[in-house]
Amino acid sequence: MNVLVLYYSKGGNTRRLAEAVADGARSVADTDVVLRRTDEVTKEDFLAADGIVAGSPVYFGSMAAPLKAVFDEFVSVRRKMEDKVGAAFATSGDPTGGKETTMLAIIQALLIYGMVIVGDPLSATGHYGTACVGVPDAKALDNGAKLGQRVAQLARRMAG
Repeated sequence: MNVLVLYYSKGGNTRRLAEAVADGARSVADTDVVLRRTDEVTKEDFLAADGIVAGSPVYFGSMAAPLKAVFDEFVSVRRKMEDKVGAAFATSGDPTGGKETTMLAIIQALLIYGMVIVGDPLSATGHYGTACVGVPDAKALDNGAKLGQRVAQLARRMAG
């Protein structure tokens, strides 16, 4: 089972949350986790993944351009991503900074790739994904781990 945690981070907050998501996915037995920045990820990473959790800081109420560029660039593998698990996370500098609209933008891209979308579990927030303001606190990191764990567990079920 392979889970790709893909993120763009300029200041480090999104990276910290991505690491928590990756740790949560790793907590599921026999799960290989690939943690990649947008400038490192390859089409092979996408194709090998049974689940992808993508994250971004909020940029003008949407995902950062480097993450959007990955979805644009890898469109040639889109049809090979169908029925894999997808999820989103976001960070912002303000409580009303657009975290939900950013996660929805990521979710839209994952849907267009044909992926099955999950939010974070009810034991976290039970919403679109995991998000935080500024540096992720202990609760945000825990919620990120729960999201990663959920994606890995559901990807395993979907793979049969």
